[in-house]
Formats: sequence, C-alpha cells, structure tokens
Amino acid sequence: MDGRRERPKKTGPVDGHVGRRIRLRRMQVGLSQTDLGDALGLTFQQIQKYENGANRIGAGRLVEIAAVLGIEVGWFFEDAPAPERGAPIGAAAAEDPLALLATRDGLALAEAFGAITDPRQRRAVLQLVRSMAGLEQEQFAEAA
Repeated sequence: MDGRRERPKKTGPVDGHVGRRIRLRRMQVGLSQTDLGDALGLTFQQIQKYENGANRIGAGRLVEIAAVLGIEVGWFFEDAPAPERGAPIGAAAAEDPLALLATRDGLALAEAFGAITDPRQRRAVLQLVRSMAGLEQEQFAEAA
C-alpha cells in the first residue's frame, strides 16, 4: 500500500443527476453535444458520457461547463438526490423527473404546457396525461 485512496469506479445517483441537468441546460440553450464538446475541447462522446452519468465530472470541468452554458455551478445540484448508504446505484435517478425533461419530447411537452394559460385547460391536460399513464387521480393533490 502506498497510502493513496482508491477512487470509486462506479458513478452514483448524483453523477446521473448532474449529467441530466447538463443535458437539460444544453438543450435549453440550443447546443448539440458536438457544440458543447467543441467549446470545451472534448468529443461529443465525452459529453454523452457525462450526460448519461457514465463518467464522473471533475470540479474544474464542471465550472467550465457551467460557464459555456451560462449558469452557476450550483444549478447542476438543485434537487440532487441525497446519498443513502446501501441504496442501489441509479435508484434515485429512476424517480427523477429531470430524466424526462432532459429528452426532446419532455422539454417540448414542458414548454407547450407552460404556454397554456387557462387553469381549466391545464387541469384537463393533466387529467388526460394521468389517464393515459394509468395513474389514479387520488395519487395527486390538486393545485390550489
């Protein structure tokens, strides 16, 4: 033993969360993975690995990504899952609504829903989506 700590080989729920936030912001500003990679001196494959949570992102690199995307570094960690001992890798990510928002369809759905100004129409859309998803109305609290 030379006294150095062994680095963890697997990524965790926070890595996946940060990656999804990178994808979400990249899509919001209209950049491709190639565009972001070019701005950082990385390949689109590396950006893809970051966004999928397959590779960890160092602090310095995260600062660079935040600068290119025009946000504060802390934004990546908003609503990040709290680490739990014994929790399986990816368990928190499966329940993360950002996973949907980080897709083109999810982002388009959120933008279109945000454009609906009539509260009755919003409730009707929610009821339709819940019905299509097979979710019971009682599972959700009505907005006040």
